[in-house]
Amino acid sequence: MTGPDVDDSRRTWLDVRRYLVDNRYRLGVEAADEFAVDRRVAGTPLLAPASWIPSTPIPLASVELQFEPDAEFSGVTGARAALPYGSYAEAIAELAPPAVFENRPTYRLLDADLAGATPVLRLGRGTYFDSINTGEAAAHEYAARQLSPDAPGGLRAAIGDPWDATRRPINLAISTLTIRRDSTSTFFLHWRDPAKVGHAGGLYQVVPSGIFQPSADAPWNEAHDFSLWHNVVRELAEELLGASEDHGSGAAPIDYHDWPFAARLSTGLEDGSVRAYCVGLGVDPLTFATDLLTVLSISADLFDELFGQVNADNDEGQVLAPQPFTAEAIDEFVNRKPMQAAGAALLQLASNHQLG
Repeated sequence: MTGPDVDDSRRTWLDVRRYLVDNRYRLGVEAADEFAVDRRVAGTPLLAPASWIPSTPIPLASVELQFEPDAEFSGVTGARAALPYGSYAEAIAELAPPAVFENRPTYRLLDADLAGATPVLRLGRGTYFDSINTGEAAAHEYAARQLSPDAPGGLRAAIGDPWDATRRPINLAISTLTIRRDSTSTFFLHWRDPAKVGHAGGLYQVVPSGIFQPSADAPWNEAHDFSLWHNVVRELAEELLGASEDHGSGAAPIDYHDWPFAARLSTGLEDGSVRAYCVGLGVDPLTFATDLLTVLSISADLFDELFGQVNADNDEGQVLAPQPFTAEAIDEFVNRKPMQAAGAALLQLASNHQLG
């Protein structure tokens, strides 16, 4: 479909998209002001109900997962972006495609309670573009109204509380703060290149961070990869070692016991050289991206054995040089750098809980 009106609409869409990409951090901080102060996580822009934030760190292995593959959804699924496209994801794919942009299957969050006696996450089936068509479209709407108060909208209002999984499809990401544990501990951060990613480009984030999803589309992976720990391990190998994302699981399920990297980390959990915690769950106020906040603390000897020289460049951006796990360094990124809301909250919670 072409014509003057369509061309004008595309130009307007691209102008708003560029404004969103160039101003993500500021817009996110401002968007947080639309919500009650008691929804802020550790004083950062990240949002969460009380049931999502435990009072003390939870061993990651103690978080119970429940899978409901046939769970239905009847909430908001997205909005047309004033363009001749059926969804916001289609508009991105044609007008502003990042290097990595695939509609892969995901585990969709149905409900969560991390503050109760038995921490639990309930999940069903989802797809990556679910969150693009709601969350990223809602961020676009917010940016458009910053440029013009008369810009069309209604998506954010229809979604309402962004932590309500009955109102919008919620793809769960797992953001992990990786700490090299020593007398002078260090941590790692990632700068997300806006030319390579469809979400949170231009911001700093903890590393690794990725959507909770099967390793590949093959049907055997759905149940086999339904593990927070295995997802963290795969993302760690990908973002710090430059390993492949699926590890051949398109042909056969991943043998996590036979994979030396995964097996050594699992052994580390047993002998204490690796510690894995969950410290909460939260929603980005601008994009409504929803992240499980986890901390992975690895003894210096084991870290050096597994990683040696960390791979600085990857498919989504660059890994920064190790940062000292000090109050000063954490405050710098939490309060003065363009940090993704989930990463800022995770850093602050890890500092508060003295997990370094």
